[in-house]
Amino acid sequence: MLNRAVSSPSRSDVVVVGAGLAGLAAARTLKDHGVGLVVLEARNRVGGRTLSQTMPSGETIDLGAQWIGPTQNRVAALTREFGLQTFNQYSTGAKIMSVEGKISTYKGSIPSLPLLSLMSLARLIKRLEAMCREVPLDAPYTATRAAEWDGMTVESWKRTSVFTRKTRSVLDMAVRAIFCAEPGEISFLYFLFYLHSAGGLLMLTEVDRGAQQARFTTGTQMLSLRLAGLLGEEVILNASVRAIVQAQDGILIRSDTGEYEAQYVIVAVPPALAARIRYEPPLPAGRDQLAQRMPMGSVIKCVVFYERPFWRDQGFSGEAISDTGPVAFAFDDSPEDASRGALVVFIAANAARRWGVRSAEERKAAVIQELARLFGPKATLPTDYVDKDWASDPWSLGCPVGPMPPGLLTASGAALRAPVGRIHWAGTETATVWNGYMEGAIESGERAAQEVLAALGRG
Repeated sequence: MLNRAVSSPSRSDVVVVGAGLAGLAAARTLKDHGVGLVVLEARNRVGGRTLSQTMPSGETIDLGAQWIGPTQNRVAALTREFGLQTFNQYSTGAKIMSVEGKISTYKGSIPSLPLLSLMSLARLIKRLEAMCREVPLDAPYTATRAAEWDGMTVESWKRTSVFTRKTRSVLDMAVRAIFCAEPGEISFLYFLFYLHSAGGLLMLTEVDRGAQQARFTTGTQMLSLRLAGLLGEEVILNASVRAIVQAQDGILIRSDTGEYEAQYVIVAVPPALAARIRYEPPLPAGRDQLAQRMPMGSVIKCVVFYERPFWRDQGFSGEAISDTGPVAFAFDDSPEDASRGALVVFIAANAARRWGVRSAEERKAAVIQELARLFGPKATLPTDYVDKDWASDPWSLGCPVGPMPPGLLTASGAALRAPVGRIHWAGTETATVWNGYMEGAIESGERAAQEVLAALGRG
C-alpha cells in the first residue's frame, strides 16, 4: 500500500474508489483477470467499516463489523484462504431483556413475555418471515405490494398490525439492533427486503445458527488487510476522491493524491459518501436522489473490560437488549480463553445521536451504570473502556448500513446498481444477499468487477 502524491495523471484500466471489503473484493477480481487498476482510499487504513484494535493486554477487539454466520459463504471462503481463525460467540446461559424498565430473562429465540404478548410475538415473527419472501432480492420494487409497503414505515406498519405493547417494544428493539435506526425512519418494503437478503428475521438476530455465530481471533479487519496485501502498491491511502469526470473515451478521477485516468471506475463507498463526490456531467436525478436519501445508521460501539466474565458465573450469556437507557443491546466480547471479561455494547439510533455529542467519559459512566442495572453491581468495576462513534467518522458517516426511507425504493431503487456511463457501483448497500454485512460487501464488489470485465471485453 502506498501513501504518496501523483504529480501527473496516472493511467490504468480501472480505478476503484474505496478500500473496504467491497472495493478490495472488486480489485482482487479485476487483478485476477489481468486488469490494470488502482484503488483510492480516503482513510489512512484499509477496511472501511471493519476496524480491529489490539488492546494492551494483547486481545484484539472489533470496533466495526464483528461476526460471521451461516450462509455467509464469501466471507467463509476468504477466511479459509487466508488461514484466519474463528471461534463461536459465547451464548451459554440466560439472556436479559429490559422492556419499559422491567428486567426479565429467557433462553432460546423468544423472550419471556406475558402469554398474550408471547403469542403475538410468535405470530409476528412467522408473518414477517413469510412476507419478506414476497420481495424479490434483485428488484424489490417489483414486489406485488411494493407501492403499499414502500408507502409506510416499519413504525406505521407496526401500529396497524401489532396489537400488544410489549410485542411492539420487542420489534422496536430488533429494528434498532439490526439497522441502528428508528422504526419510523425505515421503509417497510426495504425492511422486508433486508430480512429476505439475510434469510429472515431470526437469522439476523440469533447467535447460534445466526448472524452473530462466530468471531475472528485476529479481528475482521484482517480480511481487508490480507486482500490489500495481494494488491500491494495498487492501493493508495489518504487519497480522498473529490471529482469524477466522464468523457466518451475515458474517465478522470481527481483525488487528494492527484489525478487518475481510466476506462472505468467502481465507486465502492456508501451512497451517502458517494453523494459527496462531484460528478461531471452530473448523475441522473434518480441516482442522485438515491444517494442523498440514504443516511447511515447511527451507532456508538463500546467495549467494556473486566478482570473476568463475571456474568457467566451468574448464569448469563452476556446477551442483553433494552428499550431504555443508552444500551440498545450487548454481547459477551471476552477472548476465547476467557482470560479477561468484556462486554460489547451498542448505543443505537436516536440514543447514539444524543450520546454522540457527549464526551467519551460521560458515555462510559452511562454505559457502566446501565450494565450494572442489567448485570448487577460487579459491572461497576471495569478495568478498561473503549468506544467508536461511527457517525462522527467522516469516511463512514455512520454504521452499519444506509437504510432507505419510505418511497425511495420504488422511486429510485432501480438506480442502486445501474451503471452510469463508465461509473459502476459497489458497496454492501447495493448487495442482493446479506445487504449491510461483510458478505454483502464482497458480493457487491465481485458483481461490479464482473460488470467492468464485460465492458472491457474480458468477461
